[in-house]
Amino acid sequence: MTSLSKDPAHPGAADEPLLRVTGLRKSYGSSVVLRDLHLEVGRHRCVTLIGASGSGKSTLLRCVNLLEEVDDGQIFLDGKDITDPRVDPDEIRSRVGIVFQSFNLFPHMKVLDNITLAPRKVHGVPKDQAEAEAMELLARVGLRDKATARPDSLSGGQQQRVAIVRALVNKPVLMLFDEVTSALDPELVGEVLAMIKDLKSDGMTMLVATHEMGFARQVSDAVVFLSEGSVAETGPPEQVLGSPQDPRTQQFLRRIIEAGRL
Repeated sequence: MTSLSKDPAHPGAADEPLLRVTGLRKSYGSSVVLRDLHLEVGRHRCVTLIGASGSGKSTLLRCVNLLEEVDDGQIFLDGKDITDPRVDPDEIRSRVGIVFQSFNLFPHMKVLDNITLAPRKVHGVPKDQAEAEAMELLARVGLRDKATARPDSLSGGQQQRVAIVRALVNKPVLMLFDEVTSALDPELVGEVLAMIKDLKSDGMTMLVATHEMGFARQVSDAVVFLSEGSVAETGPPEQVLGSPQDPRTQQFLRRIIEAGRL
């Protein structure tokens, strides 16, 4: 059975992190969202980002995918500085998949067409090949029978799984997930988290912004707590979630515990 993730040959050294962020700064007018942020994600590792709303999690993911232009600092993917203005953003986005809270599926298009649009139109993949790869991925996530359905006929969990397949069909080396369960009813959260766990088992490198602390504890190789746009604490999940050292992390987790979410 074909893996959900692919690991094409890469130019970077095997011991070099797949993603390295150094001194990242991003502001909107006078509002600084990311400040001197440093982060690394090793190959085949899952790193989760936690923190209060407004701490910079989503902005960081958008910067890594080059949907936002950084003000200062560098982002290295596979040893290559992707913040270099000479870099082709579309080439980077073909290697870095991103999935958002909202599914962003085209409502007038069938599931199969949603998934194959970018491979066919942007990357020049023949239609038969693109559809065969899409159907294989849909089968892996239990949605093969939904290939001809319209998105609005699917549940929220099914739509989010289609959105993940749409990102995976380009064979990215890195997947970014931005609070992908936030828009789902509680009973649908599990099926999406299970899919991300499968990706983890397959060796996909992932950076995941989440409010699901149980998921972060179970799946993460490392947890990063962001506060006011910078890394306040990072380490194994049992340390950050079980014995946090930074007072800001402690306060955040107390609120999570009081809300019954840890």
